Amino acid sequence: MSLVKLNILGLSSGQSSGSYTLILGEENGKRKLPIVIGSFEAQAIAIEIEKIIPFRPMTHDLFVNFAQTFNIDITEVQIYDLVEGVFHAKLVCEREGDAYEIDARTSDSIALAVRFKCPIYTNEAIMQEAGVTFEEDEVFDQNQTTPSTPQSEYSALSTEELEAKLDEAIREEDYSRAARLRDEINKRK
Repeated sequence: MSLVKLNILGLSSGQSSGSYTLILGEENGKRKLPIVIGSFEAQAIAIEIEKIIPFRPMTHDLFVNFAQTFNIDITEVQIYDLVEGVFHAKLVCEREGDAYEIDARTSDSIALAVRFKCPIYTNEAIMQEAGVTFEEDEVFDQNQTTPSTPQSEYSALSTEELEAKLDEAIREEDYSRAARLRDEINKRK
């Protein structure tokens, strides 16, 4: 079965409280694969994409450190099945020339894929079943990687106030808020 390479296009607030929608797009096409994930996994993906450095290693960073200590490399992530609305994924790993496949939640697999800088794939059957195509006039910010917040929330603050709130958010390990604050600071540069 041929694989479809996917790229992370965006991450936004989901329909229900505490959920987010991760949008993956096929590399050579217009279809998108929306996947609902939890807030912790959304933060884990966002802080790596946004290059926010937490004070202490997050769970996915701990896994990376563990894997590197024992010379394990994740070479790709495959979203291989969709059962009753739940995506199934696996990590394709390599250690000392041997390949291994490890079943994992899709959100955790993608959080690790961004850390290992490895490709994400799915198959054509999943794209046909769950893929969507956004019309050109539909609103979708492909550069958005952090959960969305109304622009007015931080626009009235000074740069100094934003930087103080950014430090506070990092201390509190609220990386979604930290990313939004950093984005507001960057817009002013």
